[in-house]
Amino acid sequence: MTNEAKLPVYDVLAKAFIQEGVRTCFTLMGDANMNWAARLGQQGCRMVYVRHEHCAVAAAMAYARKTPEVGVATVTCGPGVTQLITALPAAVRAHLPLVVFAGESPLKMGWYNQGIEQAPLITATGAAYHALHLPERMPVAIRDAFLQARRERRPVVIGVPFDLQERPWVGPEKLPTPSSQLLPRLSPIPPHPDDVAKAAQLVASAERVVVFAGLGAVEAKAGPACRALAAKTGGLLTTTLPARGLFHDDLYCIGISGSFSTEVGLEYLAQADLVIAVGGSLAYHAGGGGQLWRKAQMLHIDVDPVAVNQGQEVARHHLRADARLGMEALTAALPARTTTWRTEAMAARIRDSKPDSHVFEIEPGFLDPRDVVEGLEKTLPADWEVVNSSGHCSWFFAQMPSRPQEKFLTIREFGAIGNGISFAMGVAAARPDRPVVLFDGDGSLIMHVQELETIKRHKMNILIIVMNDGAYGSEVHKLRAEGLPEDGSVFGYCDFAAIAGGFGVDGKSVTRLEDLPKMVEEFGKRGGAAVWDFHVSDKVVSPTIRRAHPANYGKK
Repeated sequence: MTNEAKLPVYDVLAKAFIQEGVRTCFTLMGDANMNWAARLGQQGCRMVYVRHEHCAVAAAMAYARKTPEVGVATVTCGPGVTQLITALPAAVRAHLPLVVFAGESPLKMGWYNQGIEQAPLITATGAAYHALHLPERMPVAIRDAFLQARRERRPVVIGVPFDLQERPWVGPEKLPTPSSQLLPRLSPIPPHPDDVAKAAQLVASAERVVVFAGLGAVEAKAGPACRALAAKTGGLLTTTLPARGLFHDDLYCIGISGSFSTEVGLEYLAQADLVIAVGGSLAYHAGGGGQLWRKAQMLHIDVDPVAVNQGQEVARHHLRADARLGMEALTAALPARTTTWRTEAMAARIRDSKPDSHVFEIEPGFLDPRDVVEGLEKTLPADWEVVNSSGHCSWFFAQMPSRPQEKFLTIREFGAIGNGISFAMGVAAARPDRPVVLFDGDGSLIMHVQELETIKRHKMNILIIVMNDGAYGSEVHKLRAEGLPEDGSVFGYCDFAAIAGGFGVDGKSVTRLEDLPKMVEEFGKRGGAAVWDFHVSDKVVSPTIRRAHPANYGKK
């Protein structure tokens, strides 16, 4: 930065972000961040200008999941920061590295309309907050924020008063060494031979083995090792919801384990006598408490194996290791088997069975959401990116077994709806070379429907599939099960095709599933943004809700 002593501080801070390799920033400008954001864009960073601060962070979350980069977003002070409080806990629980540049109110003023104590709000979400009040040290603090985000795999919010950003730079001429040059180069952790031998004895004594992979297995590229162990033991394969699709082409994969399990998957999980969990946290919704495999012991293979998680005992047997190295060592230590759980009939049943066979009476003029998903599964190209949002509809959309994991994204760790459109924008920014399909519900999409304008303005290639049941699906079915009034959960079928048209986006109301092949073909040729509105029956209840209320939803 020689001969740049008179640059404003925000110029130097923008350079510090560029030096960290930041190529994309999701942005909503205000007084306390707009000068910095403008300079960041001038220095070569792609700026995605969203319409709501929450959407900036949510989009950065998906971008961080889909790339090796730290997700970056920026908001102004005060109300800009308060809008982040729903997104940040999800990013914390999903272990996503983010850096958020947030303005702070000016220090020189005794009172400021948008002034607020920002640090307690941010730290309450589990994210880190650093107030940068010494300009000369700000570049180092930015570098350290990137280091912390990567090392701890969580969001770091930095607050910079905007009067300090406007001061002339009087600090060091050179920027600090970037975090990429300081990060430790960590090798995968191999297992201890004694632990491998002990785990091998456990596996050898089991008759019905299920290998259960999470995102840690995906990141460690342990998919082939998981398949090899399952084949050697004659066992089955399953995944968590975020890792869905890791074994999409394996005859003995029973799909997702947990709240989104299929009927056949639940049946086979209940028969298992050993579940080998690989690279997963064993969260409650993934069946980590053993509620889906009550006959089975649990072996947890992870760099940080756990015995208790989310208030439940989850595993009594452990192998501390990188997912791939641990599975490879365990497979090599196992003796050959003379019997197998696998049969050709089992493979055929897994392949041919419906995820949910419950019979519902569908009113004329409405679609069964299961039929919608089956139609989309058959027609959407396998190389398109897919994003599954939250809410009642997400169970149905998760049942697309041919989709590979690397083309799938879901982030549900905080249980909040309304994030889908932001996640789709983050994936579109990370994968601009292929179409992105968002699967969302009407209640979720309408929360941030304003981002249709962002998608159109940035020329993002996003197809939004709306499962429109005219209600908050989870709530209406739970209220009905409890015999309570459903007021406040039912809103009627709004016209998303017309809403899309108001934003200048192509919109269609889909009433005939046989039209899907032609529609998909035309969208593939045209690209751009589109919203397809499927009016589905609100009488179809997901298995997740039915299992939670068995007395009300018996099988017909």
